Amino acid sequence: MKGLSEKNKIVLIDDHRLFREGMKRILEMEGQFEVVAEAGDGADALKLVQNYSPHIVLMDINMPSMNGVETAKKLSDEYSHIKVIMMSIHDDESFVTHAVKAGASGYLLKEMDTDSLIEAVRVVAEGGAYIHPKVMNKLVTEYRRLAAVGVSTSSDFVGIGDIEYRKPLHLLTRRECEVLQLLADGRSNRSIGEQLYISEKTVKNHVSNILQKMNVNDRTQAVVEAIKNGWVKVR
Repeated sequence: MKGLSEKNKIVLIDDHRLFREGMKRILEMEGQFEVVAEAGDGADALKLVQNYSPHIVLMDINMPSMNGVETAKKLSDEYSHIKVIMMSIHDDESFVTHAVKAGASGYLLKEMDTDSLIEAVRVVAEGGAYIHPKVMNKLVTEYRRLAAVGVSTSSDFVGIGDIEYRKPLHLLTRRECEVLQLLADGRSNRSIGEQLYISEKTVKNHVSNILQKMNVNDRTQAVVEAIKNGWVKVR
């Protein structure tokens, strides 16, 4: 378990050396992260994980020899405690679907700015899941299209401030409904806290309650189930 003052150890995997160097500088400027090893192929990632015991593996989805999805599956099977974050230039929903099924906790686009990148890695490091909002929007839109038969068509929306959501009030509190909608918007815990004027710790508590009440394992599953049941608005 990571100590209170210990940095999050990251293994960085990408077949472009210059990109790796840039990522390493960005991550280590934050002070919370330390890139302990790097390589250009998924097969090397498995060796580095065994040697360095990182908290996070941050890797490209497209690599020679063994790609990111294959590597994530092996890591998930052998080192379930390690968080895997995928990076990609692809915003197609099929890529993130494969990544999540393989065990990834995050899917980032390489076009992200520095602040968004740091926030995304921090969310995953703290036990959450992060999918780039651009990809999440495509993912949930496609999910709704495929799951159109049987999806609730209720238009019973309740607005609180500038947040709008369908009512799963038989299951969640009104505040949890607000948080669930913001999760569907791809917002981080910090961003949700700022939106609702509550602390990040309180947001984490709400998210934990939502996952427990919805009987799901992570934020992504909660959002997908919420969309399926018509409890959130895709916007």
